Amino acid sequence: GGRFPQAPEGFADYAVEVPSQGDRFAPFAPVDPEAPALAVGGVELTGAQLVARAREDAAALGLVPGSRLLTGRTYDTWEGLSAGLFAPLAAGGSVVLCRHLGQLDAEGLAKRTESERVTNTAV
Repeated sequence: GGRFPQAPEGFADYAVEVPSQGDRFAPFAPVDPEAPALAVGGVELTGAQLVARAREDAAALGLVPGSRLLTGRTYDTWEGLSAGLFAPLAAGGSVVLCRHLGQLDAEGLAKRTESERVTNTAV
């Protein structure tokens, strides 16, 4: 929106204050790619291993930049975490989480796929 001619007392004018504050991110400490990053299903992965597996999974799922992956997998396994976060992230895509996906009939799944503009699925 536009700027206030005179900001109300006690308020900051978003249009004035925010543009001067650039988006900046500086990690607290550099990440060691060989340090443990994730333990799931009895397997511990380093950061480098996690990224490599995520890229492999993204390719196996057919994900490309802009893909929208529909998944109902749980996050207690690598397969669930990969489909629900790591593989879409590695590919530059996004994820559509759907609880109880297995309970949808074919028509319900088709409607969900269309309404969410899903390009790939992992069920």
